[in-house]
Amino acid sequence: MPNQAIFTPIDYDNWARKPYFDYYYYKLKSRYTISVKIDITTLDIKRREKQYRFYPTFLYVIMKAINASEAFRTTFHQGKLGHWSYMQPSFTIFHKDDCTFSDLWSEYHPEFTDFYRIITQDIKTYKDVKGIKIRDHQPPNLLPISCIPWIDFESISQDTVIDNDFLRPIIRFGKFYTECEQTKIALSIYVNHAVADGYHTAMLIQHIQQICDNAVDWI
Repeated sequence: MPNQAIFTPIDYDNWARKPYFDYYYYKLKSRYTISVKIDITTLDIKRREKQYRFYPTFLYVIMKAINASEAFRTTFHQGKLGHWSYMQPSFTIFHKDDCTFSDLWSEYHPEFTDFYRIITQDIKTYKDVKGIKIRDHQPPNLLPISCIPWIDFESISQDTVIDNDFLRPIIRFGKFYTECEQTKIALSIYVNHAVADGYHTAMLIQHIQQICDNAVDWI
């Protein structure tokens, strides 16, 4: 079991980001989506050598990068604004028999082998359970991730039709493909501007790329 996630409330009046949060959360409510192509050549070679499945492997890459960024661990919890010590993955699984999907959450483990084992076990356990949310007792520190493995998209956009206090990013990735002897994948990050600017998102994307490039160090 991982250490229990800790929620630390922000000292709001002394928070350096307070004027930006106030502006983009209360005055000019703003969310944005950035879509990029990630080079997963090294990652794909190493995971094939070790016979690891791509989906749980790439989920680990995303979660490792997210949990290194305070901006993307910033949420409301029980009416308070603060940071989680780590986020846990909430990811989609596809049911081929009726072409529906379900959201499944799993525990986050910082070591790849532990993370991979838990994810694959949970997918096996819940793969035939139908419904939007298929595992009870969802923790509050979830990060939504889903895959669209049928298309290599150039961009993707998502928003809600009602106002809400959702601050967490939403991450989507698509079908990977080969181009000029490189394996690439489309990745899209939906961001609430109140907690993260373009700089924070760019640093997250760069970190995801670095983790992929350094796969030999952790797979």
